[in-house]
Amino acid sequence: MSPIFSDTTFDFVSNSVEQTRRLGARLGALLTSGHVICLSGGLGAGKTQMAAGIAGGWDALEPVSSPTFVLVHEHTRAADAMRLYHIDCYRIGGPEELGTLGWEDMLDANAALVIEWPERIDAALPAGHLWITFSGVEDESFTRRRLLFEAAGDPHNALLSEFRRRAFGSMPE
Repeated sequence: MSPIFSDTTFDFVSNSVEQTRRLGARLGALLTSGHVICLSGGLGAGKTQMAAGIAGGWDALEPVSSPTFVLVHEHTRAADAMRLYHIDCYRIGGPEELGTLGWEDMLDANAALVIEWPERIDAALPAGHLWITFSGVEDESFTRRRLLFEAAGDPHNALLSEFRRRAFGSMPE
């Protein structure tokens, strides 16, 4: 299946965990301070694999694992002082619980955020973000994954456009 493009969306089917990680790496290489990446989908849908790819492409010094029990992992890189926060909201009851995690500090920091289960804190998310929805293809086994990218706000529209260009070349007319 070929990718489907529009100005603010991108629809793609990943055929493997490795392909999902490679897409994440291409996205991670483009992250700058203020980018918010939301990864939404069921258990086992590939969110953490995408997050691992993003962190790898961003050049994180620390290995990536699911922050389900600690809720937040902070990643650094050798190139600069920017941080990458990998947040798992699965165990968060709602936006009101974010204060105990230092949410405002993370938003104000020289950082990018990758958020799993963002729908649990939707009311607290910044208006600008890149939302990626993961769903199974065919038998819901999640062997193949549909990834629907939806950008909101100029910085994230530009991020999606550059990601598409680097991953797949120019957008067809």
